[in-house]
Amino acid sequence: MRKLMLTGGLLTLAGCAGFGMPDPDPSQAWIDLASKQEDSALQALKVDDKAATDKRFFEVQPGSHELKVRYQFAVEPTNIGPDSEPLWRDCQLSVKFKDFNAGQRYQLQAGNIGFRPWAKLYDQQRKVIGQATPAGCQRT
Repeated sequence: MRKLMLTGGLLTLAGCAGFGMPDPDPSQAWIDLASKQEDSALQALKVDDKAATDKRFFEVQPGSHELKVRYQFAVEPTNIGPDSEPLWRDCQLSVKFKDFNAGQRYQLQAGNIGFRPWAKLYDQQRKVIGQATPAGCQRT
């Protein structure tokens, strides 16, 4: 009975993981967002200077686009000083890519090395096809 309850609970959680996400439009390119570090957040901000319609992903027409994201992360005390508390950073990053294809899925992945944020754009084969440039950071 316990196995049945555990299995049912896990299936319910798995079903909720994608809850609320729309189905990708096959006539557009879909860009998933992912952060590499724990205690961080990556959000879609703008596509070509227009506000993103959803902060969880980008969906764009085929062609060239500039994507702007917000990446919030903690700089660990090991990068600051032995008696320090984590320092929270709030950064914007911009990535340009000229060949988004309809029906393709991409992933924009972000992380940080100390105080410096980074983001890379991957295609479906996990090949790096773009790198973000910092567009400003501040303390939170």
